[in-house]
Amino acid sequence: MGRIGECFTVLRKRGERALIPFVTAGDPDLETTESLVRAMLEAGADAIELGVPFSDPIGEGPTIQRASERALRGGVSLRRVLELLKRLRTDTERPLILMGYANPFLAMGERNFADAAAEVGADGVICPDLPPEEGEAFYAALSERGVDGVLLASPTTTDARLARLAERTRGFLYYVSLTGVTGAREALAGDVEARVRQVRAISDVPVCVGFGVSTPEHARAIGRYADGVVVGSAIVDRIAAAASPGEAVDAVSAFVAALKAPLRP
Repeated sequence: MGRIGECFTVLRKRGERALIPFVTAGDPDLETTESLVRAMLEAGADAIELGVPFSDPIGEGPTIQRASERALRGGVSLRRVLELLKRLRTDTERPLILMGYANPFLAMGERNFADAAAEVGADGVICPDLPPEEGEAFYAALSERGVDGVLLASPTTTDARLARLAERTRGFLYYVSLTGVTGAREALAGDVEARVRQVRAISDVPVCVGFGVSTPEHARAIGRYADGVVVGSAIVDRIAAAASPGEAVDAVSAFVAALKAPLRP
């Protein structure tokens, strides 16, 4: 069992839910990202989703699209994100998960990327535009190197496919709470709980809910039935609104602490 599995095992024993915040690596720069990640871990994050900037992030709304654009203008690449993850790994044992699109990963080569991810200490990879049927070699290479390939399900996923995804995912199943792209929302979709319970009826794989989660109240509601919450756009919004890197770190740290509070027993 890797760090992701161990994390959920410990949290389940405590009756606690996971908070997994997302940041785009290199927004506004890699040094600030490093400070943000360390601050989020100190504030109570159970794992970190580190976004690899990409020029055509089809699953992202305007907030994360703009963050990717800013990072790319600053010269951030997949290799530089891997170097950042390696630095972060030196002083935390909590899971560090890469989130990115297939093009940069596959351009490096499936096995080369899997080797590089494992060598720097990545615990998992989320690739929204690479379903398991099209990425068999990619996910197999990750598995061989002990890196979890985290798969996604959504409201449009059929019952049969949901069962297959629950069986094939590693670490946890990422349930996308709504159709469309990422972005903070005022209200959560109404059928999320039923779908999460559907997974739990057939599998003990942890289920984390993301997309649209933007308040501690959202986190509390999801924590009643899911194993964890992923929060991205609401964090990236705070980074973009900050007048300085220090202000961004302070704002995100306080927000993460507020999100984590209702997920504790």
